[in-house]
Amino acid sequence: MSLAPRDFLGYRDAPPSVEWPGGARLAVSFVLNFEEGAELSVADGDERNEPVYEVREEVVGAADPCMASHYEYGPRAGFDRILSLLEEHGVRATVSTCARAAERAPSLIAEAVARGHEISCHGYRWETHSGMEAGQEAEVIARTWDSLRRIAGVAPVGWHTRSASSVNTRRLLREHGGFLYDSDAYNDDLPYFAPGEGAPHVILPYSFDTNDMRFSPGGGFIFGEDFARYCGDAFDWLCREGETRPKMMSVGLHQRIIGRPGRIGGLERLLHHMRARGDVWFATRAEIAHAWREMNGLPEWTPARAAGAGN
Repeated sequence: MSLAPRDFLGYRDAPPSVEWPGGARLAVSFVLNFEEGAELSVADGDERNEPVYEVREEVVGAADPCMASHYEYGPRAGFDRILSLLEEHGVRATVSTCARAAERAPSLIAEAVARGHEISCHGYRWETHSGMEAGQEAEVIARTWDSLRRIAGVAPVGWHTRSASSVNTRRLLREHGGFLYDSDAYNDDLPYFAPGEGAPHVILPYSFDTNDMRFSPGGGFIFGEDFARYCGDAFDWLCREGETRPKMMSVGLHQRIIGRPGRIGGLERLLHHMRARGDVWFATRAEIAHAWREMNGLPEWTPARAAGAGN
């Protein structure tokens, strides 16, 4: 039996000779996941109800208004609490957005753009694409991109699938022509280009450890200080490695999780810690992807879907 091709070495034998803007040691990307309203819900005609981290009980075969209200907390209270705190520290986030969630609260997405944040694609529903038939997946990608472009007033250029992409996802994103990058990888602390033919496609690895989802039962984070300490340790180590080569760090946030008043202080402590250094570049994921292309000698990216040409 032949083994599928995989890359276990990355940049080990050929570290990139690049420099972040301003000579920064580390590029830091804060990602605010906008999923609420796209979760599975029997009331919306889905096959089951999606649980939340605080609640283990699942209502089977019937609508669950209580569970729905847990998700509603994010857009109602967590959204502005998180973005306002980031903005106090001069940080602009990438709002990784499920289109069905955006369609239920379009004013929040338009507001995020007006406040200077990036809108990227997180699928139409908050769902895995693993095993999805290629034709169906291509339709989901196009529907997501079209919906967010209409709501945000600007075309999204990034994509991240919930947990598991399919074997076709990256190819379909490239064929779509509107995507500069995707974050469907967890295998490095630096961006890289997707292998294969065609226009260069940037991969910005994401992270599930420097992520507030660890507040889930058994996830390891109990208090906001746990989040700040763990993410701060990761930040310090990457800055240390950044003395000799650039590094990138992703911090995943969720409106309904760290947007709670008992957890948001952890994010504040982390931002104070990060801002104490002067050699860090806080950037959206689109900015990092554009910079990576430029540092590697590639021309400025334009969407083939709009421009009608390759990149």
